[in-house]
Amino acid sequence: MANFPWLTTIILLPIAASLLIPFLPDKDGKTVRWYSLVVGLIDFALIVWAFYSQYDLANPNLQLVESYSWVPQLDLNWSVGVDGLSMPLVILTGFITTLAMLAAWPVTLKPRLFYFLMLAMYGGQIAVFAVQDMLLFFLVWELELIPVYLLLAIWGGKKRQYAATKFILYTAGGSLFILVAALTMAFYGDTVTFDMRAIAAKDYALNFQLWVYAALLIAYAVKLPIFPLHTWLPDAHGEATAPVHMLLAGILLKMGGYALIRMNAGMLPDAHAYFAPVLVILGVVNIIYAALTSFAQRNLKRKIAYSSISHMGFVVIGIASFTDLGLNGAMLQMISHGMIGASLFFLVGATYDRTHTLMLDEMGGVGQKMQKMFAMWTTCSMASLALPGMSGFVAELMVFVGFSNSDAYSPTFKIIVVFLMAVGVILTPIYLLSMLREIFYGPENKELVSHEVLVDAEPREVFIIACLLVPIIGIGLYPKILTQVYDATTIQLTERLRDSVPTLATQKASTLSFRAPAIGN
Repeated sequence: MANFPWLTTIILLPIAASLLIPFLPDKDGKTVRWYSLVVGLIDFALIVWAFYSQYDLANPNLQLVESYSWVPQLDLNWSVGVDGLSMPLVILTGFITTLAMLAAWPVTLKPRLFYFLMLAMYGGQIAVFAVQDMLLFFLVWELELIPVYLLLAIWGGKKRQYAATKFILYTAGGSLFILVAALTMAFYGDTVTFDMRAIAAKDYALNFQLWVYAALLIAYAVKLPIFPLHTWLPDAHGEATAPVHMLLAGILLKMGGYALIRMNAGMLPDAHAYFAPVLVILGVVNIIYAALTSFAQRNLKRKIAYSSISHMGFVVIGIASFTDLGLNGAMLQMISHGMIGASLFFLVGATYDRTHTLMLDEMGGVGQKMQKMFAMWTTCSMASLALPGMSGFVAELMVFVGFSNSDAYSPTFKIIVVFLMAVGVILTPIYLLSMLREIFYGPENKELVSHEVLVDAEPREVFIIACLLVPIIGIGLYPKILTQVYDATTIQLTERLRDSVPTLATQKASTLSFRAPAIGN
């Protein structure tokens, strides 16, 4: 079984299965949704089995590698493989997407097209994390945008066309920088290659690295998202349905963080030494700005959307920490937020299905009628505000400690950044607990109760949240169950990043200041 094409099968199975949907005999959409769910479960089972049987936790290099010549004239290969950076995100993609298809059970508008797009997106998202050819990476990154655009434009809210158009303009525009960077790096030097490992091994001039790093940073800052390229996300979340919410928060944002680690830090370490302080500042801005903006939101979807932007700021800071612990925290934060964000947005959709409003001013006291929903909301909100014993707490703590112990920055800079990060951590429970109070506590909104039937959570909804909470709490209580998957890879990458800064390469103890090599040397 070691020679079996695991990754190719995992990527192509849902895509091939989606092509059969138009031919399924189905009138009311029930057959299609069961078919899609079964395909999703089979693909997720293959992911878990491949990880369990073929993945070596102690090996920091690429595993399950497959390479087939595709377009020889362009040196374009179907090249896939996973390591500690990508394997956890492949598992997360299978997990969240399968639950999202179960969350899509109430969808009745064009079910064939909806589930076709969901399955196509399933394979496309896994491909983003698995491909090891730079040009192929650009192609799957672009193809993955089409299903999201259609899912927003057809099944979204009243402003769905605006949100979908803004999403495609921002993300497709940013993707052009990936193409330019890929071609530039591929043709640099004496050999032309799109293989990521070969590209990373090239000896680039520093000025060249800086320009390419800036181009890729723009592309991935859109997807992560990083201020000020974040504005598409609240609009997209504001109009999306629950399953699309889960994919946006659970997987799409992680594509930006993954690519920032894989390409910017991994391929251009010398440029990363110069951009790292900028990333730290942008991460702090994300945390504080988005948390404060979340305070002002009266729309429930937009409030959670800005909360997501705030939490992703910790990922950016962890990537720029130059420590094993900080980078591990960034990885853990991506995976943790993928599950926590998916759970909160699913609950937003479930609440809207009952109240038919997203405005906090129009809610109040619904916890009396929806006790299970109240319990699930409270638990997931506690996970989001980093309650000890849940995955968010461990992830943010690792970023805090990793950055605090970094010898790449001056003590003054670290004190300021850590203080502002702490302010963001304090703001999070304030706006989340305030949100819970406005939805569930206090007297019932008589007008809402008189017009809507506030039915409590059904078994399907409880099952989805339970599936998300089990790993959230499990990782919070025993983080090693996840960190051991990527620890070897992050340690190797951190050593390479530290080698790019002479003051870090020559010593392990704390230094007084960040000193990058002089430009031009």
